[in-house]
Amino acid sequence: MGIDTVAILSPGDMGHAVGNLLRERGLRVLTCLEGRSARTKSLSDKAGIVDVPTLEGLVAESHVLLSITVSEIVPTLCTQVAAAVKETGTDLLFAECNAIAPQVSREMEPILTESGARYVDASIVGGPPRNGSSPRFYASGEHAEELAQLRDYGLDVRPVGEEIGQASGIKMCYAAMTKGSSALYAQLLLAAELMGLSEHVKDEFHHSQPAVMQRMERGLPGIPAKSRRWVSEMQEIEATFSHLGLTHHLFRGVTDMYRLIGGTPLGEETPESRDRDRDLEETMQFLAEWVRQHPD
Repeated sequence: MGIDTVAILSPGDMGHAVGNLLRERGLRVLTCLEGRSARTKSLSDKAGIVDVPTLEGLVAESHVLLSITVSEIVPTLCTQVAAAVKETGTDLLFAECNAIAPQVSREMEPILTESGARYVDASIVGGPPRNGSSPRFYASGEHAEELAQLRDYGLDVRPVGEEIGQASGIKMCYAAMTKGSSALYAQLLLAAELMGLSEHVKDEFHHSQPAVMQRMERGLPGIPAKSRRWVSEMQEIEATFSHLGLTHHLFRGVTDMYRLIGGTPLGEETPESRDRDRDLEETMQFLAEWVRQHPD
């Protein structure tokens, strides 16, 4: 199947940048902004993505649909797209690219395939495209190689096998490390701040763990802007590990940490609006003061 039109649902932080990359490489890129936030609409406009008024219209005009949204709405979105495919009779390749547990992806596959779509289990590792770069799009399932055609348009698609859930599993393991460690860093520095030991703890990290300290300084000030949407992703990791017979308690705590951060005024930030001058010390001081004022 030749590809000339790709749909993006939804053109948020990652989706609009992916859409922009594909558009710059010569593809027609569409979305449906019905019910989307003003911020998402602004990002879509910035990327030059064309808005199609209805989901049915979007599906009818597209060869490939990349589902790039928050984990918690995946079942609803898959059901909506399946209904649109069935109504329009479109020959659609549907790539579920979100951070979901492998077993959830396996549950989504028949919803799409029974409507007539072809399903790819996919996951994204890495930041949004910048200056022509691409994150890794791991892909699995019978139609993974078909999605790999997007490599011709700048997307780093990496098929990993024919089993649905393999690509999602890679994301779950990788995000468990990156976002799990960020939650751990935030919690221990917040504890140090609350105990009045922040300078001593940071001095020890500078002395014995300089690389870790650099990651804290570089990454943690930007965490509040992402924390709310990471809550559902951490729940998916929890479900993944539990399904494998491993403890679910570890990532229940990580989920709680991101829920706490997202519940502060800093959680109102977006990647565009966050205060880029606020450093690690100021971030932890703000969070500690919030915890003191809201002990429950």
